[in-house]
Amino acid sequence: MQIIPAIDLLGGQCVRLHQGDYGQVTRFSDDPLAQALDWQRQGAQRLHLVDLDGAKTGQPVNDAVVKAITAALSIPVQLGGGVRSLERAEELLACGLDRVILGTVAIEQPELVRQLAARHPGRIVVGIDAKDGLVATRGWIETSTVQATELARSFEDAGVAAIISTDIATDGTLAGPNLGALRAMAEASTIPVIASGGIGSLEDILSLLSIAPLGVEGVIVGRALYDGAVDLAEAIAAVGPGRLQDAVIPPSGSITV
Repeated sequence: MQIIPAIDLLGGQCVRLHQGDYGQVTRFSDDPLAQALDWQRQGAQRLHLVDLDGAKTGQPVNDAVVKAITAALSIPVQLGGGVRSLERAEELLACGLDRVILGTVAIEQPELVRQLAARHPGRIVVGIDAKDGLVATRGWIETSTVQATELARSFEDAGVAAIISTDIATDGTLAGPNLGALRAMAEASTIPVIASGGIGSLEDILSLLSIAPLGVEGVIVGRALYDGAVDLAEAIAAVGPGRLQDAVIPPSGSITV
C-alpha cells in the first residue's frame, strides 16, 4: 500500500481544514515547496496536492506554488481542487503534474471525465468526497443526492486511474478511517481506491490492510504527519514491500499431519 503525503494549499500556504470547514484552518507552513521536498526526502513515492482555493472558487490562486513543486520533485505529483474543464486539466498536466483529480465535474459533467481519461490514460483520477454516503461538491460546500458508491460504479469502464475516496466526517479529525465506507467503495467497482480522511496513527494505516485485497491500493495522510502522530518513513516500511506482515521466504515442501 502506498503512503501519500498531502499538502493542502490555501493562499500559497500549507494548511489543513477540520472536516472540510474553511472556517477551521490550521496553518502548518508558509513554504509548501520546502515541505514537499522534505516528504520526498523521507521516502514518499507520490505527493498529493489539494488546491483549496481552486476547490472553493475555481480560481487558480496557487499555480505558482504547484509549478515550483512539480519542477523541484522527482516523484509523481497529483493535484485536485477546482479542475472543472478540459482546458484546466490539460494545463495542469502540461505543467508537470502526473495526475489530475476531478471531483465536482465527475458528478456534473461525467462525460468530461471520460473524455480526459481517453486522452490521458493513467493520468485522470476521480475524487469522491462523501458525507453520510452522499457526494459533496464545490469544496464540500454543497451536498448532492447521489450515493458515492453509485458514482464510483458509473466510471467502471471509463479508464480512470483511481478513485480517491474521502470521508468528510473523519477528514482532519485523526479519529481513524471509515473502513465501512472504504469497503463499500472498493466493492462498488474494480477501479483502484485510494483512502483519504481520518488517519491519526500507524495503527489506522495498518487497519487498511484488511481491505487492501479489495483494491484499496494507497492512503493519503495529512494532519497526522504534520502533528508527528505518524512517521512517514516508519509508515512506508510498515505497509510497503518487504513489510514484516509478509513472509520473506515462501514456505516450501509438504505438510504432513
